Amino acid sequence: MAKADECGAKDGGSLDGEDRRFLTGLARGLAGALLFSLPMLMTMEMWFLGLYVHPLRLLVLCTVNLPMLVLLAHYIGFEKSIGWGAAYRDAITAYGLGILVSAGFLLLFNVLGQGATMATAVAQIALQAVPASIGALLGRSQLGDSDEEGDEEDEGEKAEAGYGRELFMMVVGALFLNLNVAPTEEMNLIAFKATPVHTLLMVVTSIVLMHGFVYAVQFRGGHRRAEGAGWWRPFFVYTIPGYVLALLVSLYALWTFERVDSVSLQQIMTTTVVLGLPAAIGAASARLIL
Repeated sequence: MAKADECGAKDGGSLDGEDRRFLTGLARGLAGALLFSLPMLMTMEMWFLGLYVHPLRLLVLCTVNLPMLVLLAHYIGFEKSIGWGAAYRDAITAYGLGILVSAGFLLLFNVLGQGATMATAVAQIALQAVPASIGALLGRSQLGDSDEEGDEEDEGEKAEAGYGRELFMMVVGALFLNLNVAPTEEMNLIAFKATPVHTLLMVVTSIVLMHGFVYAVQFRGGHRRAEGAGWWRPFFVYTIPGYVLALLVSLYALWTFERVDSVSLQQIMTTTVVLGLPAAIGAASARLIL
């Protein structure tokens, strides 16, 4: 009987520990959602986008976000579980936390109470929930325990990461940073003021910063060039494809926020390059921190 009671106590303690870890993950998710989305929650352009954004473009953004969250949760979910079932659960949880944080703070700022219809309120919350849900999943990566064993496991996972995973992380980083700046009028203003020389310099600067973040300055989590491998291999295998992805993500963000409608092709290309600068930094940073 004593042994049975002891085993039952151990089992109960184990369940309590699992519940505690999951609740801790939820708390980190809420903190991550707030930390990474607060600049956008307090940006007027994001509020106004909900009033006129095309429903189809908003639907595409929300639809793309869900499978992206599933893949992201597969690598850095609330718990160190790589099963797809857990990934789906974490992705849906993160989306729910993003919606909760977005709705709560938009109500707190009285953005939803100024004569907004149900449709515009839903659009405003849906727009904000995308970066907030990504931030909720980033909460585990950035706000988790800093134990050495966990860090070594994460580094091992990164070392074994496939090429597709690396490119996917770049897309997530580029999209997340783009959502911060793409809706602002400053992007169009910078593109309007930029000459062809400025545009070319922005391309070069983006590529140099992207490559330097990962390989040159040796940040924690950065990548080292394999012995015997030439400098050109990581540059052409990772940096250049990563920058192309950053430009494509930038163009998609501009399309979503209706920044390419009734605009000349030259202006679209210039604005894409301008937005590609923060996107490239976001893509490079994602390889370091995710």
